Amino acid sequence: MTADVDTTFRNGPQRHFWAPGDQVLWRYRGNGTDEVHICRPVTVVRDDEELLAVWLAPGTRCVKPLLADGTPVYREPLATRYTKPRVAAEDKWWGAGVLKLARPGEPWSVWLFWDEGWRFRSWYVNLEEPLRRWSGGVDSEDHFLDISVHPNRSWQWRDEDEFAQAQADGLMPAATAAGVRRAGRQAVGVIRAWGPPFGDHWQDWRPDPAWPVPALPADWDRPAD
Repeated sequence: MTADVDTTFRNGPQRHFWAPGDQVLWRYRGNGTDEVHICRPVTVVRDDEELLAVWLAPGTRCVKPLLADGTPVYREPLATRYTKPRVAAEDKWWGAGVLKLARPGEPWSVWLFWDEGWRFRSWYVNLEEPLRRWSGGVDSEDHFLDISVHPNRSWQWRDEDEFAQAQADGLMPAATAAGVRRAGRQAVGVIRAWGPPFGDHWQDWRPDPAWPVPALPADWDRPAD
């Protein structure tokens, strides 16, 4: 992993950018905690003042949360999904890869999904805390609410039930939830205007076949510097 970045993506002037092909970590902290519970090794596609783009390759070893009894989170009933104890577990990223795009300071990232044979499926707006850069990658906190955007430019809210449950379970204060909803409306404005990155033809992008699949480091949960 590259380890010479000492600035944040969210605050302050940018003094260093990763190069295409560099391998970094894209991580999420658990809500209401400083502990990392999602870690995805990715390859840098582009990194500059306007955009960070990374590629999550098929077959990448990642870390994701599971319930302490081994139940996948999505299979747990919503009423207890966020209250039962969890553990972090390694797993492989199944299916096609994902291209992730984030603009400095924006409280969301945009993910591109393809089906088999590079048939473009959709964009996914993941509402989240603005990315914080550190020496090994970027960190954020997921905000539950998301937006799905289709090739015909139609869109829909996603996971509104999870967003409501997270508030009911005390994982998101009312003021934070209001800010997330505002951010979602801002993202919808970008979608309706077909602003960046939706009109930038990223769906036609393809990864360099020479790029190796990044490895998951043993210290994937080390503190950000």
